[in-house]
Amino acid sequence: MFVAIIIFLVCLVGLGIFSDFAVKHSATLASMLGISNLVIGITLVSIGTDISEIFNSIIANFLGHGDINVGDSIGSNLTQMTLIFGLLPLICGGFKVKRKEFVIIGICEILALIIVFLVIEKGYFTRFDAFLMIITLIFYSIIIYSITKSDMLEKVNLMIENKDARQKKKRYHGFIAIISFIGVAICSYFLINAIIEISSYFNIQEYILSFLIVSIGTSMPELAVDISALRRKKYNIAIGDIMGSCIVDSTLSIGIGQLLFPQKIVSNIAIQTILVVMVIAIIVTIIISVRQKVDKKMGVLLIAIYFIAFFFILSL
Repeated sequence: MFVAIIIFLVCLVGLGIFSDFAVKHSATLASMLGISNLVIGITLVSIGTDISEIFNSIIANFLGHGDINVGDSIGSNLTQMTLIFGLLPLICGGFKVKRKEFVIIGICEILALIIVFLVIEKGYFTRFDAFLMIITLIFYSIIIYSITKSDMLEKVNLMIENKDARQKKKRYHGFIAIISFIGVAICSYFLINAIIEISSYFNIQEYILSFLIVSIGTSMPELAVDISALRRKKYNIAIGDIMGSCIVDSTLSIGIGQLLFPQKIVSNIAIQTILVVMVIAIIVTIIISVRQKVDKKMGVLLIAIYFIAFFFILSL
């Protein structure tokens, strides 16, 4: 069991590191190959910080443990909207929020969670359900893209603007990207097996372990990207990344594993946790839209909401 815990922690850290390398080197390579920043933004960068959740989804469902997939993805929603969002003003200082953009992105996230709720309420996924969830991401992306095009392009530049990195050979970036994706896959595989063993040994639901613990590790790439963006005063990039990642987690991250390897959701608290996250998404959207800023007071409030939800869910 000690070995399983060590593997769990190492792989959790490894996921964040390999995910970051995979996205940055893939984006740089794509830019060097002449692919437009717009295409890079819509594909690689928009889902880049969610690569760990996506790989976890596929591998967890392949191994027959759909609860790990859904738990990690929904837990990442909670972690990013509260803990990660709350840490940003405490680390980098306060920043303003554009009300219209935040409301639209927040509504897309709430709608995505409603679809997840309706599917999970049945207790099982069909490939059509999973396909529908993935397709809705395209719909949300079109809406968000229409209001955040300039921010998306700036985010791409943030990923690939390192001149020293761009001067290196294409083979170098391609090699690092491939190795990083392989690293993400390996870490995901061993992480999920460790979750299964720890869950069985301590008699903890796989869903709870994934929702409360794994989601923190898989949300670290968002924190790293957003801190970098805020330090460069790219406030809208940070906001769009957090809420956009939540939407990806509620659609593609859950749907891709279920599309390839449909699994039942056996956790008896999945519905309650999704409802909690949905309510928090509504609260966060309303409060931030009204205040139009995220300062240290808001940061403390968001972190407090995270821990209230954490211990409430732990008590279920």
